[in-house]
Amino acid sequence: MSAFSDAALPPDAVERARSGDAAACEAIYRSFELPVFTLARRLVPQRAAAEDLAQDVFVEVLTRLDQYAGRGSFAGWVRAIAVSKCLMHLRSPWQRGLRWIDGQVADESGEAWERMAGPHRDCGDEMDMERALARLPDTARAVVWLHDVEGYTHAEIGALFGSTPSFSKSQLARAHEKLREWLQVSGVEASCMPVSTSC
Repeated sequence: MSAFSDAALPPDAVERARSGDAAACEAIYRSFELPVFTLARRLVPQRAAAEDLAQDVFVEVLTRLDQYAGRGSFAGWVRAIAVSKCLMHLRSPWQRGLRWIDGQVADESGEAWERMAGPHRDCGDEMDMERALARLPDTARAVVWLHDVEGYTHAEIGALFGSTPSFSKSQLARAHEKLREWLQVSGVEASCMPVSTSC
């Protein structure tokens, strides 16, 4: 379940922040600091990059307050900016170049999945969910987090990736299969992993 919520935000914080109230700006930051960083950390496993992205999100949120029209929750608006920033980072030529160097080719080609065939190789270590998620290709990890935790629909995820709901369903199904495989090999009960891709 998504941690993004307006519950901790003072009712007039957005309006006061728009007028330059420093305390209101800090209230917005404190209300969403953890959810934004958690989202960035799950979509972008490198901690330093996630920290930088989280800061970038708040810079954009606080400089674009005049663009928040009040339709829908403010938390949802912040989350949309955070997701957009993270996906832009993952798609950047620099990041794609690093994945080629590391041997992680584009997720859509299927080659990244072929590299993962068979059980987890580090047999001496149990793999927890966090490590298993980090091992997924970038696109698959993003789809899992957006669908299973943030509650995005397959149509919404497909649109974020410039694709279709079927793209999201396929990525999620393959990711769930791999996560179950890795966690079962490690002796971790994986029955809690969602299996539905119908939404």
